[in-house]
Amino acid sequence: MGIEYSVHIPSDFISTNVCQLLPDWLVPVLSVIIVLQHCPVLLAKKTTETEFHKQQLRAQSVQFGRHIVLSLQHKGYQAEIFDPRTGYPILSQPGSLRLDDVAIVQASLGYPLIETGGCWIIEHPTWGNAVFPSVLLSSANPPITQAAVEAVMATYTC
Repeated sequence: MGIEYSVHIPSDFISTNVCQLLPDWLVPVLSVIIVLQHCPVLLAKKTTETEFHKQQLRAQSVQFGRHIVLSLQHKGYQAEIFDPRTGYPILSQPGSLRLDDVAIVQASLGYPLIETGGCWIIEHPTWGNAVFPSVLLSSANPPITQAAVEAVMATYTC
């Protein structure tokens, strides 16, 4: 299984709605971290097997995300993981808006989407729809966030 990540500046949606996404934050979001995990099965169909893999990948994304958050917090920045299932923050008080990780990936990376069963799924250029996205937000600027993610990636094993 593979993991890809990228760091971006926040979209207008995130910048405009940070108070509704993270009501307790008193600082702006300066970085968006996208983490994509390769799934061993295609996710276009809802089956017992796909649900099992989604649960596994969700747990891995939360574990990986916690390492990034701790690294950034240790440097004095705020950071948050958003639950891929609910769109709400995991470590902070939830706000009135949910974060749509698929929309964030599509807007940031330009990957096409496919609709299946009323849900939108990312079409990764290599992995097809066997990809599980997650999103983190940080108050650190992109170069600091990138360095923190790279340091975590250097020590992280799935």
